[in-house]
Amino acid sequence: MFSERNIILAARAMSAIFNPLYLPVVGLILLFWFSYLNMLPLIYKLSVIGQVYLFTVLFPSFFIRLHDNYHGKKLFTLGPRQRRMVPYIISITCYFACYYLMDYLHIPHFISSILVAALVIQMVCALINIWWKISTHSAGAGGMTGAVVVFSILFGFYLLWWLSLALLVSGLIGSSRITLRQHNLSQVLGGFFVGFFLSVITILFI
Repeated sequence: MFSERNIILAARAMSAIFNPLYLPVVGLILLFWFSYLNMLPLIYKLSVIGQVYLFTVLFPSFFIRLHDNYHGKKLFTLGPRQRRMVPYIISITCYFACYYLMDYLHIPHFISSILVAALVIQMVCALINIWWKISTHSAGAGGMTGAVVVFSILFGFYLLWWLSLALLVSGLIGSSRITLRQHNLSQVLGGFFVGFFLSVITILFI
């Protein structure tokens, strides 16, 4: 039997491993290695992934931590939704910078579309967060699932196993957020469906 402590540790690990900031990088890795894009030169794939990692993981994490350390205890006087706004703004700014750099370097649109989808999800979640605390983790998981569906259509790979894996991971992510009492079921489900539909619409039409 799993103890409550082990369940909480597992939930924390899931939340950390599947941090929404990592999802554009994960999406690119899957796209580069499990579609015909695996024929691209390795140095090109690594350079694109490295660029996206810098702007969507390293820079946002650094500036968010810098902000938290600077304000310290003042953050605890704010409500949960208010504490989330500055991280949203920081990550959205970094995502915009990454997109403009990719556009300047003429990186193909169907590669940068993963970043655009993540950016749109972040922006919509930030707006929703003004009124309601939506789960960004679940929105990221929904975005990943939507991307799997769209790229299976575009590149013709077998969907069932990838979709099953994406849904399993999404369920574990949502369960971890509920276990940690960061969100309730409606916030988790809302985040998933917002991320899913925005990802599908963005990759297909934007």
